[in-house]
Amino acid sequence: MDENVITNILSMILWIMIPICVILLFIYIILQVKSRTANNPKTKETNINKEEKITEKSDTKTVTLSRKSVFDFMEFDKVEDNMIIQKEGKRFLMVIECQGVNYDLMSRMEKIAVEEGFQQFLNTLRHPIQIYIQTRTVNLEESINIYKTRVRTEEQQLEKMNYQYGQMKESGIYSQEELDSYFYELTKKRNLVEYGRDIVADTERMSRNRNILNKRYYIVVPYYSEEAGNEKYDNEEIKNMAFSELYTKSQALISSLAATSVTGKILTSRELIELLYVAYNRDESEVFGIDRALMSGYDELYSTSMDVFEKKIKVLDQQIRENAIDMANKNLQIAKSRQQQKAEEKIKNMDELIKKMAKVILEENKKYAGEEVTQMAVEQIDEGGAEDEKVKKTSRRSKK
Repeated sequence: MDENVITNILSMILWIMIPICVILLFIYIILQVKSRTANNPKTKETNINKEEKITEKSDTKTVTLSRKSVFDFMEFDKVEDNMIIQKEGKRFLMVIECQGVNYDLMSRMEKIAVEEGFQQFLNTLRHPIQIYIQTRTVNLEESINIYKTRVRTEEQQLEKMNYQYGQMKESGIYSQEELDSYFYELTKKRNLVEYGRDIVADTERMSRNRNILNKRYYIVVPYYSEEAGNEKYDNEEIKNMAFSELYTKSQALISSLAATSVTGKILTSRELIELLYVAYNRDESEVFGIDRALMSGYDELYSTSMDVFEKKIKVLDQQIRENAIDMANKNLQIAKSRQQQKAEEKIKNMDELIKKMAKVILEENKKYAGEEVTQMAVEQIDEGGAEDEKVKKTSRRSKK
């Protein structure tokens, strides 16, 4: 074989091998890069997050339901018969307030008994519940007002006793033993009043500290209208069934909690309103309690304000009423003044009116008295009037 032919063959093989080597080198580099990124902890975290996202997609329904249940508790239509009514009467809630015990101060056997009771409580659950914890700033205003009222009552009694003791001493009919006995009761009452004043002062000083917090624990028991079955009931029947079912469940829960030394009670409608009021008005509830808010007219627990034109119509109606009352009073005064003027004019012209009336009476009775006598009487009335006028003029001159 010729050398040129061999050279050409080798060169062709070389040109074929070079691209193959380049491709293999490129594949090797890609594999190395992938292995490094796989071993990198950051990429591991991203992969884990991706996997979590994928798994979360499958459990989306359960997550959204659990989150919704927290917010659904706060959305309500009305509070009635110790129940929070939601979703246009399709969901009812009854709330149990729980008073816990200090677990850390218990003995070992007491702690074991509480744990067993709690385990028993969980095992007896046959329906879903929700645990709600509300942190409140301790508002001592109501307690202070109660203390002040009681102290004021005791102060009044003390004043009466002081007055009574002074009367007893001045009368001289009581023995020294009786006076000493009454003075002893008076001293007790005085000490009680001073103690009450100190309690009020200390409580007021404590109330100035806004950092005193109190946690309250609640169990929320739901009932759905679908649980009533496929039969058609009206709203009142469903509400009665919901109350009966929720009350039974709540009492069963309270009995089960008693084994854990936790006491519970079903919240009344007013207590439910206070619970929702504090939940919606965190800052305002520290200053305005539910009683003061209701007394001040804050009847809406969340924003359900009246339409602006409705407000305007209400204000205009009030203005119309006030202006109408003012107009009626003014016209009444004018009418009274006119009547008063007429009365004064009649008083002023009383003599003239009497004469006119006398002449009319004479004319009406002319046929009985006779025409000549009637005429003489009329002339006499006129002359009498003239004489009266002369007398008035002379009296005026004499006054001047």
